[in-house]
This record gives sequence, C-alpha cells and structure tokens, in this order.
Amino acid sequence: MHLDALFTNGRFTTLDADRPTAHTLGVFGGRIVGLDEEVAGCTADQVHDLRGAPVVPGFNDAHQHLSMRGRRLLELDLHARTVPTLDALYAAVRERAARLGPDEWLFGAGYDQNKIGAHPTAEALDEAAQGRPVWLEHVSCHMGVGNTAAFTRAGFTDRLGVPDIDGGHVERDPAGRAVGLLQETAQHLVTRAFRPSPLDSVVAAIKAGNDQGVSEGITSLTEPGIAAAEHVGHGPADLHAFHRAVQEGALSIRTTVMPYMTVLHDMGEVGGGDTWFGLDLGLRSGFGDDRLKIGATKIATDGSLIGRSAHMCCGYQDEPDNVGFLQFDEQWLRHTITEAHRCGWQIAAHAIGDAAIDVVLDAFEAAQAAHPRRDARHRIEHFAVASDKQVRRLVDNGVVPVPQGRFVSEIGDGMITALGPERAELCYRMRSLLDAGAVLPGSSDAPVAHGSPLLGIHDMVNRRTAGGAPLAPAEALTPEQALYAYTVGSAYAEHADDRKGRLARGMLADFAVLSDDLLTVDPQRIDTLTVGATVIGGTVVHDTGALSA
Repeated sequence: MHLDALFTNGRFTTLDADRPTAHTLGVFGGRIVGLDEEVAGCTADQVHDLRGAPVVPGFNDAHQHLSMRGRRLLELDLHARTVPTLDALYAAVRERAARLGPDEWLFGAGYDQNKIGAHPTAEALDEAAQGRPVWLEHVSCHMGVGNTAAFTRAGFTDRLGVPDIDGGHVERDPAGRAVGLLQETAQHLVTRAFRPSPLDSVVAAIKAGNDQGVSEGITSLTEPGIAAAEHVGHGPADLHAFHRAVQEGALSIRTTVMPYMTVLHDMGEVGGGDTWFGLDLGLRSGFGDDRLKIGATKIATDGSLIGRSAHMCCGYQDEPDNVGFLQFDEQWLRHTITEAHRCGWQIAAHAIGDAAIDVVLDAFEAAQAAHPRRDARHRIEHFAVASDKQVRRLVDNGVVPVPQGRFVSEIGDGMITALGPERAELCYRMRSLLDAGAVLPGSSDAPVAHGSPLLGIHDMVNRRTAGGAPLAPAEALTPEQALYAYTVGSAYAEHADDRKGRLARGMLADFAVLSDDLLTVDPQRIDTLTVGATVIGGTVVHDTGALSA
C-alpha cells in the first residue's frame, strides 16, 4: 500500500490501551492507517525519520482564546515579566505612544495589579500617552483601564458622566468621576469605541496565535467565545474571520469556536409548531468539520478571582465585604440556558466562584429536567473554587469541568491572597475531579496564562506558585493523568474523542515530537521540555529540525 506519509523510528506514546507504544506510524488522507507491523512494507510520498524522539498525541487546549492571544502578541506587552512595576508600565506606554500618530489608539494587555501594586489610572495614562486614546486590558480579560481620551472617543466628554452598568463596575473617585478602571460588562463603555475589529486585523491575530500554538505542539483547541464584541470576541463576523484564516492558510490548528450566548436569539416558530433558539439557519453545536466547527455556546456568569469579581458564597479573605457578582440576572441565565439546551446546544458556562457554580448547576439541572437529553456534556469553564459537594454534583450531572493548570504558577499567589490558605485548598481542583469520576480536559485560558501545554502539564503535576508556595497540593496529577487530560480529556470535552486524543488506526494523525519523554523525565523538569515538531493530519506544520526525510 502506498501512503501519504510514514513516520519511523519514533517512541510513540499512543494513549491507546490496546497498543500503548509504537515506533512507526502511517498516514493516509489525514488519518492514521496503522502502526508498526500494520504498515510494514508500505511505501509513502514522504518518509520522516524521528531519530528516536518521543512522540505524544497532539495537545488539545480545551479553553484558549487563540485570536485574543494573537492580538496580544501584536500589542504592547504589559505582563509583569516585561513591566514589573507601575512606573515601568507608564514608561512603556510613553515609549509606544511616541511611535504612534497623534490620533492612534494605544492598546496594551497583560498587566496584573497584584504584581505591580495597583491599577493604572486615567490621569497618569493621559500624561504618558500625550493625548492619544489608551485601552489597557487586565491579564484576566475581565477588566481594563481607559484614559480620558478613550472615554471621550466613547462619547463621555466628562468622566463624571460615565454611567453604572448592570453586570459590571465603574471604579470612581470620591467625587464620582471614573478613574479609568472598568470591570466585566462595564468594559464595553469604552471598547465599543473601537469594536467591532476590522476583519483583516482579526485574521492577522488568528495567524499570530496559530503560529505560536503549533510551536507548542497544539493541534486542536477551543476558542471560548466569539461574535459578541461587548463581552468576548471581535465582532459579529468572527466566524467568517476564522473561515478566512483556514482558507488563506493562516489557521492550521483544528479549531472549535464557541458563539457567545448573547448572540443566540429566539427565531419563533420554524414549522410544525416547533420554535428555535440559536443562530440563523438552525446552526448549533456540531456544525462544521475537523478543521473548523461550532462547539458549545459560551456564557460568563461571573468574573475573575484575582480581580475579586468572581461570585463567592462568602467574602474574599482580603475584602470580607465583597462577594463578587453575577454578570447576568439569575432568572435570565436559567431561561436562556434551558432554551439553548432544548435546541441541542452544548453549553459552556464560565463560573469561577462557588456561588456562581451553584447557579450554573441549578440551571443545567432545570434544563435537563424540562428537556431530557443524552450526553449533552455541558461544561463549566474554570470551576475554580468548588466544595466536595459541588464536585459530586457536577459528576452526577455529567458536566465537564474545565480548570486551568497554568494558573497555579502564574496567578496562584494572587489566588491564595484572595481566598486565604484554607479556602485555597478548594482552588482549581483536579485530582478530586478524577477521583470522583469526571473527565478532565487540559486548558490554559491563554492569553490570561501562557498557552504552552507543557507548562500547563508542569503545573498540573507540581502545583507550585511563582512564589514557591504549594497550591492545593493534594490536587496534583501524575504526568500521565495530565497528558491524558490535554489529549483525550480535551477531545471528550468537544465531543471529538472518537477521532482525537489517541494515536490509533482511524484517528486523526495529529501528534507532537518532544525533546524528552514527558512520562519519565523528572516531574520538576517538565517545564524545560520543548517541542521539536508538530504534525496535523499527517502534515508537518512546525519543525525545528527534529524530523529528517
């Protein structure tokens, strides 16, 4: 038999119980046709010698904002590793502004007030930007800061006239003037001045995110929220931008996109007495192909843990009177989730605080009781602070939890400060979820945290913050459990475990070539591993010289 490609002399970890390891893999039509003796004697258009390198199934990030990650790669980088102090942030803004035209927007992202001491202010940004409008996005994406020119562009000539908004918060000085910081839905008061984003810029951001992702061994991902520029996404034509990126070769990573729930709508009667809630033409979860498809519909019910806007059962350790808040009315959430469920949507609800988690689980249970469905696989994105009872309830309802391993090191110190040491033991649980019977995916929430799966796996195994503190160490996974999450678990979360996640006959030929064996290296060295090559559908999309033909 003549194949499209043969990959020989590798050390394949397949995650297939019937054949856990292999040395040779054959590809035809983008799928695996056989391993080892099954492809013995076959010829191929391309033969790649892996030279003994370890290989794992391609990484699948179940929650990565690819387009936002790419956009941030093109904007001013305000992460603490680049600007470690508030003064350094203002200096970076001043330097960037000097290279812009007098009316150009200055965009930056990634700052964390927990690391630099405070949020930037509109007045200080006015001075640094010399009249140019500025929007700086917090690392969490749940808040941002605008300067006076930005508020003016949005129609507010006096920051005293900026209104309050449901589901959000406007930080004010004693006189009632907006100081610059806008949380949650209040961000739209400024972002509406520059969104929807031009399609060419969205495609460029997708390409930048894709190029970074394939260098990290990512072969599939889920983009958690498109099309609702007032919440998450770039504009109403986001799906078109992703489609264009595929057509133009800018997007090679297999991508599942989540339309934001606010873009779904009631279409009324569609025939025979049936009514439809969703997207026009009856589009819903599952439409598309293995390159680009519509997945769950996303809704953010609460906010950020390090931003103190996640909805909690009781006050934060350092803000005891603050329990965060819901972004939407609870009755609206329940009704909308029920309607989406009725019409066949998979639902992915962002819920970080334990109070928000109960709201979501209540809604899922009500939807299922009203309209029973098999294997809906609804999801809770983050599932950040959860009791044993909530873990059990999630599993009993067949809900998929989607926590982020990389948060442990990058924002773990801030989470411990927000929660206190006792409640921090319930933070971003993983081992408890597996022990209870949940299927656990792997994800990063990039660009909130670094998108590298190897870094995420490192933190899932080691559970140490940047400051060296253990964060819920009892929730640590073994390297094999973490790898399984980032492959099979993530495929399960998107209803794709029948074709992704394992290296076996009939599965998509997606894999990553590593510098060392992830399962045998010292666990504390996992973050030093690198990706030598990435293969999607049998096509090499990234290679640092790991392959020889």
